[in-house]
Amino acid sequence: MALTDAKIRAAKPTDKAYKLTDGTGMFLLVHPNGSRYWRLRYRILGKEKTLALGVYPEVSLSEARTKRDEARKLISEGVDPCEQKRAKKVVPDLQLSFEHIARRWHASNKQWAQSHSDKVLKSLETHVFPFIGNRDITTLNTPDLLIPVRAAEAKQIYEIASRLQQRISAVMRYAVQSGIIRYNPALDMAGALTTVKRQHRPALDLSRLPELLSRIGSYKGQTVTQLAVMLNLLVFIRSSELRYARWSEIDIDNAMWTIPAEREPLPGVKFSHRGSKMRTPHLVPLSKQAVAILTELQTWAGENGLIFTGAHDPRKPISENVMNASHTIKHGAV
Repeated sequence: MALTDAKIRAAKPTDKAYKLTDGTGMFLLVHPNGSRYWRLRYRILGKEKTLALGVYPEVSLSEARTKRDEARKLISEGVDPCEQKRAKKVVPDLQLSFEHIARRWHASNKQWAQSHSDKVLKSLETHVFPFIGNRDITTLNTPDLLIPVRAAEAKQIYEIASRLQQRISAVMRYAVQSGIIRYNPALDMAGALTTVKRQHRPALDLSRLPELLSRIGSYKGQTVTQLAVMLNLLVFIRSSELRYARWSEIDIDNAMWTIPAEREPLPGVKFSHRGSKMRTPHLVPLSKQAVAILTELQTWAGENGLIFTGAHDPRKPISENVMNASHTIKHGAV
């Protein structure tokens, strides 16, 4: 039965401590000396635990319920509220906080492209620092480091959870290499994440290659789309490397395509800065057929030096949706 302030005030101390329950795991523990403590009992990862919610009357009934609800939300997301409470304790020396060391590690990676650097820092600020940013890095253990990873996993953002694990490991490795800690507890995070099965597209059997080429040849859509698919078959590069390609990267005379580490961003075009996947210049030799396709594409050249221009705006590249639709040309024969 739910508690009321009147019931709490009427509760008298006895020779032994006893509980006044409020439901969903929360209770008020009344001690023989008259002190009263809010507690929440819960289970996580098969273990029963108790979280302290405060002392009555400093923490009122309504405030205790709010804290209970916040804790139960964390539990539903796979986060242990006791561990998070401990993780949020401010370290006396901020120079040793996980966040401070993580920012030092981030700043040391000067070889990163600016876009990638921003993305890494944003992921730490969003998914890691709120959980363990204020913790003294010298006191962190493996379960502590897994708190933000488990939180992301509970939200079913598995790719982010995996990257967080990698980045937390890198920060702790940096701390070891900098002489801040002696052992990297992130090493024991290996195998902690649930393995997600990836669904791979079926490969096209070599014997059906003529059928594929026939489908491409009979395609009735945009000429630029058709040529993009044909070129992609000859150069084996990623969709973004193809979509954002510029004529300045092509050396027709020497039959060579140099995909830069990063491209000049196009106004209003998201991710147009993307270059080579490995973030280093990537040389792509061009066959005679590829050179012939590029020569034909020169008649369709748009603004901003783009090779593959959008059907509705020549200042923008061919859209991702068009490239995705083009997969039906290639995979429809599977």
